[in-house]
Amino acid sequence: MEMEYHNPVLLKETVDGLNIKPDGVYVDVTFGGGGHSREIMSRLGEGGRLIAFDQDEDALTNTIDDSRFLLINENFRNIKRFLRFHGIKKVDGILADLGVSSHQFDVAERGFSTRFEADLDMRMSQKGELSAYDVVNDYEEQDLRRVFYDFGELKNANGLAAAIVNYRKEGKIKSSETLKQVLSRFLPAHKSNKILAQIYQAIRIEVNQEMDVLKEFLEQSLDVLEVGGRLSVISYHSLEDRLVKRFVKNGLFEGEPEKDFYGNLNVPFKTIEKLIVPASEEIAINNRARSAKLRVAEKK
Repeated sequence: MEMEYHNPVLLKETVDGLNIKPDGVYVDVTFGGGGHSREIMSRLGEGGRLIAFDQDEDALTNTIDDSRFLLINENFRNIKRFLRFHGIKKVDGILADLGVSSHQFDVAERGFSTRFEADLDMRMSQKGELSAYDVVNDYEEQDLRRVFYDFGELKNANGLAAAIVNYRKEGKIKSSETLKQVLSRFLPAHKSNKILAQIYQAIRIEVNQEMDVLKEFLEQSLDVLEVGGRLSVISYHSLEDRLVKRFVKNGLFEGEPEKDFYGNLNVPFKTIEKLIVPASEEIAINNRARSAKLRVAEKK
């Protein structure tokens, strides 16, 4: 079941990074198919605990039947609140495998994949109020431009936004197929897949507020980790990785950390693994691994 639902990337390396203590308390904030969670569980003793988060209702079918395990159907931007609700103030390690699960890409009607014709949706939780349809059909031109430029890193963000707004005078853009037709002149045959993936990524990040969610999660992870606790994070594109890299280096997303009386930088994490990327063998088996970057840090 779990291999079909989501093939976990960098499985051993990510869990190794947590430096599991058999009686420790750990959090997997991106449960998905449960691959990373099952690996963590296999290393826990009777006194250990694992709390997992997943906002996607589909992931609940993969739950682990074990008294040491708890699955919370919520967005991990609320990690601190829901851990407190369950009586947990501090944890020994947190794992995050960011982005979209294989399952979400593979279910056509979710609208995440460029491979299928589907209604514009892209919500990671069906409780989400904003969908891709809303972004494409209701956003002002300057807001669309911002989304494509900031989240898709698309140089022709102006043209993309203008083409969408221009088409909307004639009718709504309801499906991925219509969106591709509207933007066809920006999709030259030799690069169409790459550019389309960037367009989809931009809309998806906006729909799910992924950058805000990541920032809130990272800041709260610092609060809930014990001293010596580990943070193990896999990211899949430069926007995510940049935030993770800056935060584990400086404890900040922008600017430089303050220095103490002796001129030492006052930073909350110690880097354990600067950057781990999958081996070519893993990429050959699991194409999604090709862009994965793992960073591991320890709270000081």
